[in-house]
Amino acid sequence: MQLQQGQLAKIIGLSLDNAFVAIGLPYELGQSGRATKREFGDFQCNGAMAGGKTLGKNPREIATQIAAMIAGQAGIEKIEVAGPGFLNIFLEPIDYAGPNVAKSMHVGHLRATIIGDSLKRIFRFRGDEVLGDAHFGDWGFQMGLLIASLAQEQPDLPYFDENHTDAYPEISPVTLADLERIYPQAAAKVKVDENYRDKARKATAELQAGRAGYRALWAHFVTVSREALKREFAALGVEFDLWLGESDVDHLIADMVEDLAKKGILVDDQGAKVVFVHDKMVPAKDGGERPNVPPLLVISSEGSAMYGTTDLATILDRKNRFQAELVLYCVDQRQSEHFETVFRASDKAGYLRRDQLEHIGFGTMNGKDGKPFKTREGGVLKLHDLITMVRTKAADKLQEAGVAKDLPAEERAQIGDMVGIAALKFADLQNFRGTSYVFDLDKFLSFEGKTGPYLLYACVRIKAILRKAAEQGVIAGEIMIAEEAERELLLTLDGFELALSGAYEKRSPHILADHAYNLAGAFSAFYANCPILAASDGAVRASRLALASATLKQLEIALDLLGIQAPERM
Repeated sequence: MQLQQGQLAKIIGLSLDNAFVAIGLPYELGQSGRATKREFGDFQCNGAMAGGKTLGKNPREIATQIAAMIAGQAGIEKIEVAGPGFLNIFLEPIDYAGPNVAKSMHVGHLRATIIGDSLKRIFRFRGDEVLGDAHFGDWGFQMGLLIASLAQEQPDLPYFDENHTDAYPEISPVTLADLERIYPQAAAKVKVDENYRDKARKATAELQAGRAGYRALWAHFVTVSREALKREFAALGVEFDLWLGESDVDHLIADMVEDLAKKGILVDDQGAKVVFVHDKMVPAKDGGERPNVPPLLVISSEGSAMYGTTDLATILDRKNRFQAELVLYCVDQRQSEHFETVFRASDKAGYLRRDQLEHIGFGTMNGKDGKPFKTREGGVLKLHDLITMVRTKAADKLQEAGVAKDLPAEERAQIGDMVGIAALKFADLQNFRGTSYVFDLDKFLSFEGKTGPYLLYACVRIKAILRKAAEQGVIAGEIMIAEEAERELLLTLDGFELALSGAYEKRSPHILADHAYNLAGAFSAFYANCPILAASDGAVRASRLALASATLKQLEIALDLLGIQAPERM
């Protein structure tokens, strides 16, 4: 059987789909997967089990019928009906037609950044036009807090002089460290000091009304914060196409509120203006009833636009400015109710439909106590400090293991950074995003097991083989499958398209991470059982070298889609 890569699973899947449909069952029952053990064949399907319940028949009877329908089709050597109704599918011997494997900051923000970046890469690889937006939180009451606090600390700054007419200083009066000190203090004070809270509210209102000094000061806050964020994102290998903030849609809110009112969906409720989005009432804790989805609070009883109002305006902006057809929000799953409210309001207003808006929720990164990861002192760990900690630990790990010890210091440091970032990213992305996981840096940095460093080592080992082959003048040739380890590697390579589709359709990079790990494992077994450059037969050497080259290419593509870069050597 001669096939291009990616066709094996497709041919089996299509044959099974058509067979199930032909006997009156859903095509989804034809879903198959790689067999768990070689004696069970190459692929397995258990759709007859569900089909039996649907048709009221013995599953083995259905499995036997399906087997008869697809037996003898190209590529299938034999089909066995096993147990209560499992289908074990064995393929004919494979002659592979070429190695075309694929088409050519605090710590709480880590998961959003890593998962969102991977999804952006996956969508682009699949051919979608994608824009990544950091969605900067740069508007609202927190800005008023900073302004009011700085006015108390440094009242003589020109930004607070309402009679100031000259240009404002180009150099910021505050550093990132100042902002990180000021904000927590101000946030704590506003909870107990009503007079201070009123000053912060007034500052917020004057900022949004366009007071020149406050706007100039706000611009410094934004610049200082943004540069720090860009530094952390760059360290993670993450780039954004857009750095739009909440402030960028402020000018849209008045007209949007008027539009909601004209459409008759903005209603008064206890002095506020809201959009009701529920579709039924459910029991409330007080014994009464409540909407199954809370209303969107658009204008507060004090006359202020709210956080959800800005989110709705952002959807409108993305529709009008970028003609967005699908918007993914990669945000902690604890925000699910908020996004459901906003998304329903968008649909009701006729902006973007509910099915064009998706909340890509995720769990938390926890400490060994099972609670969200903190510093030893119990505070929130800054993303910069986490990255520094990972890089330092990775460098120590390399030194302890004697890895890259003969390489120049600069290259060794770069490898340490790659290993550290790979450990951090893969530890996150190997989990289904909806689950939480425990932060264990020693485990993440291991070169054994399901880790980022293990995958980097697999890439580096193949690169070393290819360099040695070039030195010896060995050239990759036609792939010939003879050994079981070769066959297993080939079938694993063939699973790339299926893994990519799954990661794309389910918005779940862990499916691709699983494939990369399985591929590295299949190559390890192949390497141990099938000598490449030491093979006595020239055609076998050329074939195995082609398999190694195809594996490297696919591994590097998969890792790149996860946002991970492999070094040339270690």
